[in-house]
Amino acid sequence: MMADKSTKWPENAPGIYYVDEACIASDFCVSVAPEHFRMDDSGHAYVYRQPQTPEEHQRCREALAGCPVNAIGDDGND
Repeated sequence: MMADKSTKWPENAPGIYYVDEACIASDFCVSVAPEHFRMDDSGHAYVYRQPQTPEEHQRCREALAGCPVNAIGDDGND
């Protein structure tokens, strides 16, 4: 199961990765890829900067794979 693009947070930067409303603020994504994920004041993560390099994409994929509630989505080449 993956995140639902129809319930993604509006704070997400435009691009392939996003966080949806299933987020429980575990902070895992922020710890794995702090240059891409941040915590909102209301208690959920969001993508504030989309990855540009292969290494950055890899960190975002690691965050997605480790999310305990599958709240991170990857729209591929959308």
